[in-house]
Formats: sequence, structure tokens, C-alpha cells
Amino acid sequence: MILHKVRVYPSKIKLNKKKQLAWKIAEVASDNVKLNKLSIEMAINRIIDNASVAIASLNRKPVIASRDMALKHPRKNGANIFGVNRKKKFDCEWAAWTNGTAVRELDFHDTFLAADYSHPGDNIPPLLAVAQQKKRSGIDLLRGIITAYEIQVNLVKGICLHKHKIDHIAHLGPSVAAGIGSMLKLNTETIYQAIQQSLHTTISTRQSRKGEISSWKAFAPAHAGKLAIEAIDRAMRGEGAPSPIYEGEDSVVARILDGKKALYKIPLPKKKEEKKAILETYTKEYSAEYQAQALIDIAKKLKNKIKDLNKIKKIDIHTSHHTHYVIGTGANDPQKMDPNASRETLDHSIMYIFAVALEDGKWHHIKSYNKSRSNKKSTIKLWNSIQTYEDKKWTKKYHDPNPKNKSFGAKVVVTMNNGKKISEQLDKADAHPYGARPFKRENYINKFNTLTSGIISKREGIRFLKEVQNLRKIRKGHLSKVNLEINKNQLKKNKKNGIF
Repeated sequence: MILHKVRVYPSKIKLNKKKQLAWKIAEVASDNVKLNKLSIEMAINRIIDNASVAIASLNRKPVIASRDMALKHPRKNGANIFGVNRKKKFDCEWAAWTNGTAVRELDFHDTFLAADYSHPGDNIPPLLAVAQQKKRSGIDLLRGIITAYEIQVNLVKGICLHKHKIDHIAHLGPSVAAGIGSMLKLNTETIYQAIQQSLHTTISTRQSRKGEISSWKAFAPAHAGKLAIEAIDRAMRGEGAPSPIYEGEDSVVARILDGKKALYKIPLPKKKEEKKAILETYTKEYSAEYQAQALIDIAKKLKNKIKDLNKIKKIDIHTSHHTHYVIGTGANDPQKMDPNASRETLDHSIMYIFAVALEDGKWHHIKSYNKSRSNKKSTIKLWNSIQTYEDKKWTKKYHDPNPKNKSFGAKVVVTMNNGKKISEQLDKADAHPYGARPFKRENYINKFNTLTSGIISKREGIRFLKEVQNLRKIRKGHLSKVNLEINKNQLKKNKKNGIF
């Protein structure tokens, strides 16, 4: 890996484009290096994972709305939409829009956490849609996915967006552009321009994940993917972009991030170096924000230690800076303590999540968020007894550069009414690659079968799993095989009309 330094330059200094971060990213994308075998297998795992959560969310309100929009944009030789007959095709940017929303809606796919946050699986829907429309092969798609993961993971390692309250999709736009460029085997110049356009158009604030969190949280990455597709299209037609987008005097870094004195260090692969960043990412066993995964495991363990939950006086959670300030009491969001809050808000409340997991000893992607569940009196009592604290020890482990040591856990101390204290701690979720029982292909398949049960036919599930695991051998123009269909009568429609 090469560590690239990024800083701001005044306009009077014309920075050679080959020294710009966007160009360095484009060079990685255009480097047609041999694909790492483990990276290929993990990419297949993540396609299965995305399909699982997308099918499970097909009739949720944001997905219905996005699908109705996409259905208004048919195209003879286009892309597929999850759930819809494979013979029907649509403009790839709109297929990416609705498929991306379906993948993101349940907050149940993969994650990577470092200086910033990310869900790298968000790269897959726009890449798959473009691959279908441009009649690419399975190996082309894999190349694009592995490149997109490489770029997003390394941007997340080097540049913190959250510090400036910028939403993490600002790293997603460039990674999708890089992945599409790699998949289509575009030249470095074209990818470079598309990356800059993608970053410029995908800057938004973290209000989408603050306070009363709405369905935009599901739409946001799909929007970034759609914008990246359009950026690639313009760049392929010879159009340029604001430049240098990272280092310029009025660039994203200068005006939105650390400012004119900024210094970022971004790791990227050397020329002909295999791309392996996807292997550092991890999926979710539970449908909740990733930093809640280990805490759900802790809650399940504590349930076996505490005989009477009614005798709990208080619960203290000692954890990292990010966990405390994003999903803990440090966020200072009253909505995180509101029984009538949206599912999206409760998903970002570790107080709620821990209370439910402690009571139930399990987690369900639908039942654990139902209004009847969040309004249960015993749950509200437990919920209000929970306080989170930043512990510098956990913050240090959160940022450990060694993936084996990086921790997203916590220590929980339960104080009973009689003063007795019961504690439990866990560095990593059990399903983490370095956890007690890491997710393997069989776990991804089990997750798929569980989430799609009763929605797709058994025959369709078997067919899909066979095709996706054979992705390397799918020939050009046959990627519709990795779409999933359900009975058209099962797909709900939005009762309200829009513009399209």
C-alpha cells in the first residue's frame, strides 16, 4: 500500500492532476490487476447478503415509493429491479435507485468503521444495474465490486466526515464511480473526472441520521449511487469536473472538512497490487446499527445471568466515542428515548436496542421494532435506566489500525436494587470476522433463506443461490440471472402519485 498525503493548495499553485487524490483513485480503478480469490468469494457473500435484506424490505414504504418511481422508466435493454420479472428492464440509474433503497432500508447489510462510517454493500446495486444494462460478465461485475470496496474502505480509513457532520455517502459517490470505471474498463482520465463529479454532487449533512431520522436514511446511498452513474455517463461523453475536488482552494477539504491547513493520509494499493479491502469489512447478524451488534450479544449473555429484570436499578454502558455520541446518550437526541420514534431512529438508539435484547434474549428485524414492542411498559422502564459513557480505552480499540485488534464493543455494568453489580463485556460481535463465530458462506445462505422465506419461492431461492455462487462463469449479457422475482401480486404499490 502507498500512503497518499492530501492537503489544500491555493489556486495560484496549479497542482498536477497526477498528484491529486482523485487521479490516484482513478489509477487504482483502471489498474486491471488479477482478482484476489478470497476477495471474489467475499464479494459473492455480499451479493447474497444484499439480496437477503432487499427482498425482506420489498413492501416497506420507502422501497414501494422508490420502486414506483423506477417502474416509470422502462428501457428495452436496461437493468432489473428486485422482485420484478427479469424480462422487464429499466434505466440503470433508476434500477440502482430502488434496489439501493431496498438494500439499505432494514440497515441489515455490511459495514466498515474507521475514521468514518460506511456500508460498502451500498456500492453493489449501482454496479449491478450498470453491468446489466451494459451487458457485462460476472467477472466484470466482481472486478467493479472489489474496486469499489477498495476505494470506500480506504477513504473511510483516511478522512473523517462525521467530525464535520457530513454524511458518509460522500465517500460512496467516488467509490461507486471508481467501481463502475473499473468494471467498464474505462481509462484513468474518464474515471478521474467522474470521481470528482461524484464527490461534488454527493455532499450532504448528517441531519439525515440525527434527531427524527426519516426514510431518507434508506434513500441517501441509493441517491449517491444514482448520481455516480450519471457522473460516469457525463465523463464518458468527454465532460469534466470541478478540479482539484479534494485539494483545491475552494474544494471539499478546504471549505467543508478540515480546512486549508488539513492533512489527510489515504492508503491505496500500489500498481498491480491485489485489492483486498473487502476482506476487512463485516456484515450484520442483527438488523441494527453495527455498533449495537456486540451489545446485543452482551444483552443475550446478561439475560442468562439476571433472573429478575424488574429488580434492575440502572445499566451503565462504557464504550467508544463513536458509539456514545452517535447511538448513545451522548447524542443528546430525545427521540432516541421516544417509544413512538421511527424505526430508523430506534435503530440508532443503543438504549432501546439493549433494553429489548435484554428482555427478549434475541433480535428480530421486524418484531423488535414494532410500536407494540417499543411501547411495552417494562421495556420503557429498562430503556430509561440506561446511560452510556465514553471510555478512552474503548475509543482507542475502536481506532486500532490492526483489523484483528479493532473493537466495536463495550463493557456493561448492571446495578441491581440491592446494590449488586453484574457485568459483561465483549470486544467484537460474535459474527465479526474475528469474533466467536465468524460469518461464513453457510451463514450468509441461512440469512438469505430466513429473510426471504414466504416471499420468494423455494425454487427461485435455490436458482439464485446457484447462479450467484457461479458468478465468475456468467457470460456477458446474462447478469439478469442474479435478480430475484416474486409474484407480481405480492408487490404493493404506493397509493399516492408523484411527477413521474
